[in-house]
Amino acid sequence: MRRQIIVLFCSLFFFAFGPAVAEQQGAAPNRGALFKVQQGGHTLYLFGTIHVGARDFYPLEPRLAGLLKNAPALALEIDPLGDPQALARAVQQHGLAAKGAPALAPAWRQRLDRLLQQYNIEPQTVAAMKPWLLASLLTVSEFAAQGYEASLAVDAHLSKQAHDAGQKIVELESADSQMALFDQMSAAEQLVFLQEAIEGIEDKEQAYQAREIADAWRHADVKALEALALKAEQDQTFSGRFVQKVLLEGRNPALADGMVKLMARENNSVAAIGVLHLIGKTSVPELLRKRGLTVERIY
Repeated sequence: MRRQIIVLFCSLFFFAFGPAVAEQQGAAPNRGALFKVQQGGHTLYLFGTIHVGARDFYPLEPRLAGLLKNAPALALEIDPLGDPQALARAVQQHGLAAKGAPALAPAWRQRLDRLLQQYNIEPQTVAAMKPWLLASLLTVSEFAAQGYEASLAVDAHLSKQAHDAGQKIVELESADSQMALFDQMSAAEQLVFLQEAIEGIEDKEQAYQAREIADAWRHADVKALEALALKAEQDQTFSGRFVQKVLLEGRNPALADGMVKLMARENNSVAAIGVLHLIGKTSVPELLRKRGLTVERIY
């Protein structure tokens, strides 16, 4: 299972897609995952998001909506409505190659060109992108082709609500720190990362993964989410190991630290991060439990 579903884990892709407000209509079942965390008389609610979206994701269920409305602060990985200049600087520093991106072999270049044409992306617009950023753009484009838009992402939806209400937003990470993780890969590793993204799209694995994780989040399906965590742990592709070890396990301790600090300052805040940070043996809830906090899964 190639793990080129990084757009579902990392908020950094909002630099390319402005957040939109989804229409709120119809029933509101449970979505994603929700935990209640307690320590020292303070409570934090931890919600698992997905970094792309569809209109039928909304509205969010009433209990969560009430928690969000009454929360003194909303914590996100990064705020998609935050400083656009900071996003631009991070892209410039970590996502663009000053002397042009490393060249793909001719056969891979032909395969890439076919995908760019399929997604109506002009080659000159991506010529300076490092392979990791180009792979991410392809992933975003494939999810959009499957009906899942970054503009309807849950993080963007929550951010818009918080800004409209004048609510405090806490960023647990930064665009720079997220993108720097990808830039740690060598040029050769980035080419492998891009090649695996191309293969994943061509063999329809990307499309399958998009539906799989979106359906698991849409129905708050605990078993399906845990199965996704197990697949991630067992994936031995280069991109799979990178996502699991760097983007998930590598970030979870700092995300947990940020939540503990927020709990010490505020009571009944809500933290909303990618749902795959909340499942598996090295998840944020497990790290919080190991630190002695009481963690209850609500759904």
